[in-house]
Amino acid sequence: MPDQQLTIWGRANSVNVQKVLWCLAELGLPFERIDAGMAFGKTREADYLAMNPNARIPTLVEGDFVLWESNSILRYLCLAHGRGTPLYPEAPKSRASVDRWLDWTLSTVQPVDRPVFWGIVRTPPAERDMIQVQRDADAAAEVWIIADRHLATRRFMEGDQFTIADIAIGCYARRWLGVEGITRPAQPHLTRWLAELGKRSGFAQFVAPPMS
Repeated sequence: MPDQQLTIWGRANSVNVQKVLWCLAELGLPFERIDAGMAFGKTREADYLAMNPNARIPTLVEGDFVLWESNSILRYLCLAHGRGTPLYPEAPKSRASVDRWLDWTLSTVQPVDRPVFWGIVRTPPAERDMIQVQRDADAAAEVWIIADRHLATRRFMEGDQFTIADIAIGCYARRWLGVEGITRPAQPHLTRWLAELGKRSGFAQFVAPPMS
């Protein structure tokens, strides 16, 4: 258990906030969440910028320690509060493999996720350009096939153990397989894996609710 209150700044429908909340649930850590971002504002206010000059979410506060960037927060939570769990392996090669997938979510998945998700979920129906969204979905499918092929031979992203790689990628996969109105290729291994993640309480609480 943390010695000091853990506070997460960020709205619950943010994929990057969801990653952190799910990780907190896996570690059984109590926390307070404060709405920030989009309709909730706050991220451009002086007090918030003093914590996070990037003006984005999430931001973690624990006593006088402040950390931003969601994947850095995942790593910190595991190192500070999850030693001995398989979430973030100790062995250098295993840890490097997990880190590789965390980097992949930001360098490769996030750029193809955003236009599809925003083009449908955060655009009113009358304003959607579904021809462009489908083009974007076709590009996203080429990225998701990497994960689908990888999962053909393993239960989780890094074998038999659930790690923060599954958390990071799983939050985006929920969006990819959950949006309606697009055509996607069958990706059975990705679908099977996401269904297994869906049985975890942290996913059910923080990731599975309707997208907005």
